[in-house]
Amino acid sequence: MSGDGRHDGLLVVRCQLGEREALRELVQLWHAPVWRYVRGMVGSPHLADDLAQETWVAVVRGLPRLRQPERFAPWLFTIARRAVTDHLRQAYQAPETSMEEAGAVADDDVSLSGVLTTMQVEAGLTGVPPLEREVLILFHLQDLPLAGCAEVLGVPPGTVKSRLHRARRMLRSILVERGYEA
Repeated sequence: MSGDGRHDGLLVVRCQLGEREALRELVQLWHAPVWRYVRGMVGSPHLADDLAQETWVAVVRGLPRLRQPERFAPWLFTIARRAVTDHLRQAYQAPETSMEEAGAVADDDVSLSGVLTTMQVEAGLTGVPPLEREVLILFHLQDLPLAGCAEVLGVPPGTVKSRLHRARRMLRSILVERGYEA
């Protein structure tokens, strides 16, 4: 799915040196994970396309200044998170925007401990609040370690752990309520 820190770091350095092929590889490697994250947060595939595109524009602009190329993944998801947050802030401020348009949420394929099917998890994520849903997506779908999640979310690792614990509990109770074995 996504590269490891050393491989990503090498691609970033090659991008910083102006290699077009390296940028193409980086986008190819990371576009789907970014899109799934954004889609999980905003719900709409069309909106996810726009926000993922916005994320990549910001990445290309910021890449020359990235000081720690091996930390590309958390940096990338921080930019994507900012794009989502900015969009949701604008959507919630617009009085004519319905909750559905502002970010009714679903998710693609988070697998918790391999017991639940993708469809079951998808069904449950719609009922999990945004803070908890986001940590589930980053940790389980994007496979970011706790420290990476903490960096993206701007909170200590302990907060990530407690959100993750709470999110799993919420998801489990939602799924049980809907008749799934969790």
